[in-house]
Amino acid sequence: MKSHKTPQTMKPATAAKKLGVYLEATPAEFQEGVVSRTELNALQTDPPEWLVELRRNGPHPRPVVAAKLGISIAGLARGGVTEALTTEQIDALKEEHPEWLERERATQAEVRKEAIRIKEKNAERADQPHRPRS
Repeated sequence: MKSHKTPQTMKPATAAKKLGVYLEATPAEFQEGVVSRTELNALQTDPPEWLVELRRNGPHPRPVVAAKLGISIAGLARGGVTEALTTEQIDALKEEHPEWLERERATQAEVRKEAIRIKEKNAERADQPHRPRS
């Protein structure tokens, strides 16, 4: 008796997230179907023109927008950015240097510094011999 393996599939939203693209900007056939792991791997290794274009020009999902601006997703929301943005719109924001963007970049820099400090502190603790508690 052989068991047949069914291919692992995912919803289009999950596939779009893994590809780093905005779902609503993908072709209708992508949005309406399911994506197998094999299809996802094929899209990643040999992306079709629509995927290359989306990654280059957008619209980009919020995590990508936040990364391109050097801020957090929450920082985007605090800045009033709730929609997907194109590369052109992101570049325009960088040029404008609005006050909220500078503030969020400073906040993000502080968060990164703190994360490094905690990591180093934990590494120091791991290197120290354990002392019994009294």
